[in-house]
Amino acid sequence: MVGKEAPAARLTMATTREIDLERLGERLLAAPGFVEVRDAALRSDAEAYVVGGAVRDALLGDRPTNLDLVVVGDPLPLAEALGGELRAHERFGTVVVTLADRIVDVARARAESYEHPGALPTVRPAGLEQDLARRDFTINALAVSLADPGAVVDTRGGVDDLRAGVIRVLHERSFVDDPTRALRAARYAARLGFSVEPRTLELLRVADLSTVSGERVAAELGKLAAEPDPRRGFELLAQWGLIALDPKSGELIDRVGELVEREPWAGVVARPVAVLVASRGPTPEARALAALEPARPSVAVDAAQGRATTELLLARALGAAWIDRYLAEWRGVALEMSGEDLIAAGIPQGPAIGRGLAAALRAKLDGEVEDRDGELRVALEAARAPSDGG
Repeated sequence: MVGKEAPAARLTMATTREIDLERLGERLLAAPGFVEVRDAALRSDAEAYVVGGAVRDALLGDRPTNLDLVVVGDPLPLAEALGGELRAHERFGTVVVTLADRIVDVARARAESYEHPGALPTVRPAGLEQDLARRDFTINALAVSLADPGAVVDTRGGVDDLRAGVIRVLHERSFVDDPTRALRAARYAARLGFSVEPRTLELLRVADLSTVSGERVAAELGKLAAEPDPRRGFELLAQWGLIALDPKSGELIDRVGELVEREPWAGVVARPVAVLVASRGPTPEARALAALEPARPSVAVDAAQGRATTELLLARALGAAWIDRYLAEWRGVALEMSGEDLIAAGIPQGPAIGRGLAAALRAKLDGEVEDRDGELRVALEAARAPSDGG
């Protein structure tokens, strides 16, 4: 078994965890959709297993949410027995089943090879043990038969590493074949509070992310950004030398995570997007906004309008509290009058119309006018005044 020879002294960073194997079946049976999946496997006579995260989480005492299935043989009969909409990916031998309340991935047990570092794998049908051997870490190389949910299949020492709180790769070329596994290591370490086994740490420090597409790296960073404690994950990646992190990024990640959960920011910027933006550090534009102390609402609106909401969020995280009022109040202020009112009053079409409307809006924002007549008066005065160009 890979990594089983590691001496106990190397695992002192982690806290021993209680793994209750006797309750594994009970926890899986309580997982959403497990009974339906089991029954479908029985109807289709499939040799099927739940693998990876669901088994890991059940062993740790957490409630599994997503069920990933592996079938030794053709996955299509089980996928069809589940019902729902099917989408097959022949290259990887997988079928995605979309049900009314969930999505289930059904994959053929397979072995993988890589033509070059970072390439997508070439796959071939295999048995369960070979399928588990291709996975990223021992704690995810676990399976449970749908026919016998109380017995865990553990060929790589994953249960022992769960007890020790350790993340360990399955083979020396793991991060060469797929460098994004190094990003996943940070995600699991942040979520589970696990440490990285020393040899695994040596290997991931030299992972070359340039061998994979930017889209794949961005997808993994997006998953990390969606974690409950993303700051730790990003700081680990920086500590390992895999990403550059601004000194202020850690605090910014925490701050934007708090802001997007409350008004007026709730629903304005998605939390993973906010975290990703914060991980890149404060932009010069955000710093400039944060340094402003607008004396009047109209000055604040002039400074903020047209800016990306992510830029405004960064500035708010840096201390620009006035942006809360911009979002909640000032950006929604609108005139009761329009340019047609100015034209009706004799103002010709052209720049004077815009000048008048802008002056009226500033006056309304600053509380200098209270009704349509006041807006029109200010707008006409500004429209009729000589322009700066004479």
